[in-house]
Amino acid sequence: MRTTFDADADAAYISLTPETAPGRSVRNVEVESAGGSVVLDLDSEGVLLGVEVLGATKILDQGFLAAAERIDE
Repeated sequence: MRTTFDADADAAYISLTPETAPGRSVRNVEVESAGGSVVLDLDSEGVLLGVEVLGATKILDQGFLAAAERIDE
């Protein structure tokens, strides 16, 4: 599992698979949350590949974000 965080976009991505080939995610399910939204990335068989969190600083624990790999630096 790999977690990345982009503070400029206030977005985090939690990858649940070692490597996701381009085009593998074919379905996205968006769930609105107070202060942001959560997008589930699924493959053609319904396997959850990853979770994108928009408005991450409002939705996720700050300690979790602090441990994430920063991609905005």
